[in-house]
Amino acid sequence: MLPELRQRFNRDYRPEKYQSLLAEASRLARAPLQFRVAETPCFFPASVMQQIADTGALLTHQLLDNPAYLAASADAVPERFRVPHCSSHPHFMTADFGLVREADGTLAPRLVELQAFPSIFGFQWLINQCYLRSYGLSGLSTYLGGHDDESYWALLRRVIVGKHAPENVVLLETDPAAQKTLPDFHIHEDRLGIRAVDIAKLTREGRRLFYEDGDRRVPIERIYNRAIVDELEQKRIALPFDYRDDIEVEWAGHPNWYFRISKFSIPWLQHPSVPAAVFLNQWDAGRGRDLLPQDREQWVFKPLYGFAGKGVQFAPSDAEIAAIPPDERHNYLLQQRVRFEPVIDTPHGMTQAEVRIMYVWPDGESLQPVISLIRLGRGKMMGVDHNRNQEWVGASAAFCPQEP
Repeated sequence: MLPELRQRFNRDYRPEKYQSLLAEASRLARAPLQFRVAETPCFFPASVMQQIADTGALLTHQLLDNPAYLAASADAVPERFRVPHCSSHPHFMTADFGLVREADGTLAPRLVELQAFPSIFGFQWLINQCYLRSYGLSGLSTYLGGHDDESYWALLRRVIVGKHAPENVVLLETDPAAQKTLPDFHIHEDRLGIRAVDIAKLTREGRRLFYEDGDRRVPIERIYNRAIVDELEQKRIALPFDYRDDIEVEWAGHPNWYFRISKFSIPWLQHPSVPAAVFLNQWDAGRGRDLLPQDREQWVFKPLYGFAGKGVQFAPSDAEIAAIPPDERHNYLLQQRVRFEPVIDTPHGMTQAEVRIMYVWPDGESLQPVISLIRLGRGKMMGVDHNRNQEWVGASAAFCPQEP
């Protein structure tokens, strides 16, 4: 993509600049980086990023404009995690796309996943700044939707903090200090003045939640929700409240949307960018069998609510499909595999790029693409955990030439 910029970067690359980037990012994030950051950013035409961002927005609205989908997605929220007073739309969206080569030779985006859940808005902002400074890049922008540094953080403040005092707003996570995303939490703390808090250490009094700040009990009025219920379940974490309780708190990112827009959404979508997909229980009933190719190498089998790529099976066997218990088969998806086209030229060969568009949706306003992140990889999967012991892969950024 943008061969002149790509070739210039590869030619001018120096390992010491990369080490400077990592050191600066770790210092500003007040934490070591526990996942791999790629040596290189990516350079895309603005038209390509706009096309991908528009596609993600169109797919989101296709779901929210469908009454049947809204009803089905509400029912898909597990009863034990069904939080009252669900918002009319998610406050945060991400749309992940791979770039594939079409039959006519052109590149096109293909959906990997939609998720109505916040991404690393803080860390991605930071790593973009570090790429620019460490490599002396100029005339480039990482923002979407016409945003800049000031408007980006003003928008995040409006949606995350709202009208509340920052000390009464928490970034809620499971043991934040132990998460790989701790650098992201610190950036949110530093830029917004909020506190990252362990969900298991809250206290409750009546309908109110509190967190401890030294010897102070601070009331919580708004929650920036980053806790993933899969992790709560896996670690059997005891909570001081029940998700079903009518707690007196606002949610920035209502928890129900984590389930309502997810892999669960893919079979409901109709668009050239969306791979064919069918729920496993519907497959059992004979529905959707004509959707997928005959070659099992073209299939992916995945749980609807796993995270970080856990549970994904390529070319699933009959035995792997049959091993899912009957009462869990509605929580699994058979999907046509998205084969990424390697488009990033690196010293280690052509490399695949997964593009994540990150959206913010303030109350009373429209869905807005604001920034993107890139995952670079040369394996079957694009997550940083699946590209270990390689160079010029990992978390990256998308830069577009600024208009004069």
